Amino acid sequence: MVNTVIIIVGPTASGKTALSLQVAKHLGTSIISADSRQCFRELDIGVAKPTNEQLQQVKHYFINSHSIIDAVTAQTFEEYALHAADEIFKNSRFAVMVGGTGLYIKAFCEGLDEIPAIDEALRNSIIENYNNHGLQWLQQQVMETDSAFWQAGEKQNPHRLLRALQVKLGTGKSILNYQKKQPAKRPFNILKIGIDLPRPLLYTNIDTRVDEMVHSGLSNEAHNLLPYRRFNALQTVGYKEFFDFFDGKCTLEKAISNVKKNTRHYAKRQVTWFKKDPLIIWKPAFSMDFIESGAQSLQSVALG
Repeated sequence: MVNTVIIIVGPTASGKTALSLQVAKHLGTSIISADSRQCFRELDIGVAKPTNEQLQQVKHYFINSHSIIDAVTAQTFEEYALHAADEIFKNSRFAVMVGGTGLYIKAFCEGLDEIPAIDEALRNSIIENYNNHGLQWLQQQVMETDSAFWQAGEKQNPHRLLRALQVKLGTGKSILNYQKKQPAKRPFNILKIGIDLPRPLLYTNIDTRVDEMVHSGLSNEAHNLLPYRRFNALQTVGYKEFFDFFDGKCTLEKAISNVKKNTRHYAKRQVTWFKKDPLIIWKPAFSMDFIESGAQSLQSVALG
């Protein structure tokens, strides 16, 4: 029998965590998180990490597995997730992957060429300049130093822009040069399913989630992380808006409003990324019958 990884994708606040738990429990297997921020132990409320109760229900990989001082990349995830899948397959024919970080999922499915290590001093210098001068400065730097990525990349995503600038200045080559032209062959089947929510409902979910985060203490969490703001892990929605509030650049109400607005923008970028993948099966709702039949179809194809 050929093993199968069921990958659940979709924008933030679309219900991926709940569905992944349902699928994993039904199949008696474990979950690999494909979220570029939930892997950090120091981040909790602002990254919508599964609750302790949820983590106890099903074994999770790539949750609380790293520190914000660690340099975690798509390559890091590829190696980690492939090892995790091998471990899961020792006890189950299925593994569940869930997350909204498209590049991480692409790395797992197709592989990435190895990017040389970037000097930490250079990396921190770029992040510090971004913190001091903002997104417009970062966009200008990437546009001037790596026009190829600028034309093809995500112009509003500071994490992607930072990484692109670091690679260009650190290696002299565009990060696009390190993207595999031929996808790697994996020794397992992959079934990708996407949660397709109407945009008004998705945006309502986002606003509700942010309000719940604030009520749960997001401001205090962000304040405790203020000394670490220069690290890559904190160049992200949910924290940088509160850093602006602590710097006196906006009111608390405006910071919360900006978290909602920027999260909606992030969700839109996620949808754009995933919609480009023709292998994702989009559904407004899922049943175990649908997931099992999809996995069985893959088994039939693999067995010829």
